[in-house]
Amino acid sequence: MNKAFTRETDAVDDDGDGDAGLPPLPAGSKNYMTPQGYARLRAELLHLIDDERPKVVEVVHWAAGNGDRSENGDYLYGKKRLREIDRRIRFLTKRLEVAEITDPALHHGHDQVFFGATVTYAEESGQERTVTILGIDEADSAQGQVSWISPIARALLKAREGDVVKLVTPAGAQEIEVLKVRYPGPDAH
Repeated sequence: MNKAFTRETDAVDDDGDGDAGLPPLPAGSKNYMTPQGYARLRAELLHLIDDERPKVVEVVHWAAGNGDRSENGDYLYGKKRLREIDRRIRFLTKRLEVAEITDPALHHGHDQVFFGATVTYAEESGQERTVTILGIDEADSAQGQVSWISPIARALLKAREGDVVKLVTPAGAQEIEVLKVRYPGPDAH
């Protein structure tokens, strides 16, 4: 069979979500997101649609005119990159469509843990940690941010300063004490 008519299978996922690194949304739940996280994802989507995709399409079009496509690196790489871009566009579009924008600044001054809170807690060992509870698509553990569906966030949500809550981990259950709850100020945008 001619190579031009065979389907390339380079790890295209069945549902077309595009980002295997991010967890799927829990069934029936909303995709909570801060206004800043929503703006960041929307900016990425617009960049892909308006800038990156047209440039790659232009390269593929140019490469296609150069003859034999089976050994044309620009063409093959360009087509692969186009599939990656399209997959990411589909993923971002789906995530933004179901986004529930929640502004953490609305809770400024409260001592109860809700979405967007920065929480300092003490483990049983006495070690203190600080995490910020954000959306699935915007949390970065390297920055001390956790997703609202993570075990630590689920344990902390609805707790107040001074509360002791149970955190269940693969290593076993432990009690943690909520020491401080902060939210960004209303002018932090």
